[in-house]
Amino acid sequence: MSEWKIYRLGDICRNVCNGGTPKSTEPSYYGGNIPWLNTKEVNFCRINKTEKTITDSGFQNSSTKWIEKNSVIVAMYGATAAKVAVNMIPLTTNQACCNLTIDPNLADFRFVYFYLCHKYASLAALANGGAQQNLNAQRIKDFDITLPPLKEQKHIGDILWSLDDKIELNRRINANLEAQAQALFRSWFVDFEPFRDGPFVDSELGKIPHDWKVGTLSEVADITMGQSPKGSSYNEEGDGIIFYQGRAEFGNRFPSIRLYTTEPTRIAEINSVLLSVRAPVGDINIAKNKCCIGRGLAAIKSKQGYNSFILYLLQSLKPLLEQYNGEGTVFGCINRKEIEGLPIIIPKESVINEFERIAQNIDFEIKSLTTEQETLSALRDTLLPKLMNGEINVE
Repeated sequence: MSEWKIYRLGDICRNVCNGGTPKSTEPSYYGGNIPWLNTKEVNFCRINKTEKTITDSGFQNSSTKWIEKNSVIVAMYGATAAKVAVNMIPLTTNQACCNLTIDPNLADFRFVYFYLCHKYASLAALANGGAQQNLNAQRIKDFDITLPPLKEQKHIGDILWSLDDKIELNRRINANLEAQAQALFRSWFVDFEPFRDGPFVDSELGKIPHDWKVGTLSEVADITMGQSPKGSSYNEEGDGIIFYQGRAEFGNRFPSIRLYTTEPTRIAEINSVLLSVRAPVGDINIAKNKCCIGRGLAAIKSKQGYNSFILYLLQSLKPLLEQYNGEGTVFGCINRKEIEGLPIIIPKESVINEFERIAQNIDFEIKSLTTEQETLSALRDTLLPKLMNGEINVE
């Protein structure tokens, strides 16, 4: 590392600025064509699209500015303070973002981004305040960054960025596959498109194909309500069985492993649908492994092995499940009897079997790509500190 030098972060930037928020809640300020980033979207990621947009009027009635693509964005306030992102599109931000446009003659923006990911704890330690942790732009500009020669920065950036490229590609493929499966379920079991030429009958859920019926979830699935083990049995070392307390461990489709328990109570079998039964009711993941579930979850498993059908059925019931979020004395919840009694349309078995044959292949591919994402993420996270500390010769 003899050729690595220490710089102030502000000294390797062409521009450093905060964003801004339109000065009122005037509806005409929002919903335009200008991407507008909130700090909650800054989470060690690439920004290809923002949750909100503003209009030209909103832009003019705020202190926000256009930020060049490939800038490094640092969140300054609240729970996201010191988290970073890179914008892959030109955009604007709110005032809680510190936007760093890196000088390409001095530094590679990818290296800077990964360096700040690596130094997250050090940067977060500079935040002050009580419940609302705050960084300011000056502290971010004064933050030290150790840089190798520019050529080496680019080599390191290439390595880590290519891993993130593949992780992002897998994520997009998975999102597309899931959308295909959901569209297929809706076409068959909500809109009945393949069956429109046949006779229909009236039911309490509307017209349905004549050889289908209306029933309840308990007729097609077994439901296991979670029960938390003793806290003294929890550990992070891998002793016992995987334990999921609630939706806090949920990911896009599969939960992340955080805890184990040596005294399991209620068990969810592999490929069970995990349903959040406490606010917010209705969130869904899939158990990749046999696991113990806490009181915030229920495990729902097909009686006949139609796991994909049950998954997309429960996803279709999400609007109904979300109605339970307004009930309860403190927050929303749903009990076993209510889950078992959820009204559903039960197709004839040959139709379910045909859907399962198609959807099962899609779900297998999603699981395979997710496993690859996890492997790539682990590789990136292992390489990151070694590359940032000069322990690996990238030449």
